[in-house]
Amino acid sequence: MNGTTEYRERMHDIEPYYNWRHLYTAEEDEKSPFYGRTYSEFEFTQTVYNYYIHPQWDDFGSRTLYLKVLMADYDAGYAVIELIGEWNDAIENDVMTLKRDVIDKMETDGINKFILIAENVLNFHSSDDCYYEEWHEDITDSGGWVVVLNMPEQTQYDFKRARINRYLELIDYPNWRTLQPQHLFHAIDNYLIKRIELK
Repeated sequence: MNGTTEYRERMHDIEPYYNWRHLYTAEEDEKSPFYGRTYSEFEFTQTVYNYYIHPQWDDFGSRTLYLKVLMADYDAGYAVIELIGEWNDAIENDVMTLKRDVIDKMETDGINKFILIAENVLNFHSSDDCYYEEWHEDITDSGGWVVVLNMPEQTQYDFKRARINRYLELIDYPNWRTLQPQHLFHAIDNYLIKRIELK
């Protein structure tokens, strides 16, 4: 049995990161696309390729990719979003659905910096890059950015091969769980500022 199969078979055990829930919950945020949602700890209904995932993940319209908004700070203008599953633009056009149904709403409410935690994104299948380009253009004039944290090596390879990394910064930051969300945001923001200064 290969590692990917083993991983998929235990996907139902992988919960979204929960240590920031005392600071923010998307289902209680009136500005959130997921406001008012309720969750079961016992009823597993969502799947990625017939493998059940934990019921705390949010469905945003993709059949293979799910997410959890771990933090949305409208004053500081950033959001932290954790992802699980397979990112499939070729068949599902996941980036279009994510952009239209989640990101656009956040941008309207003043968020222009996005941290996507992609440790549990197993594969990436590319299509055209127009929605990534649009996302990039929407936020860069206001100093915004999109960072993808800890994407698995093979998935990163596929992102780079499709040249999506022109629009999203791929960064490894394995210790993100040791930080509070505002400290993670400042660490990433400072890192990007230093990179720009060195160019």
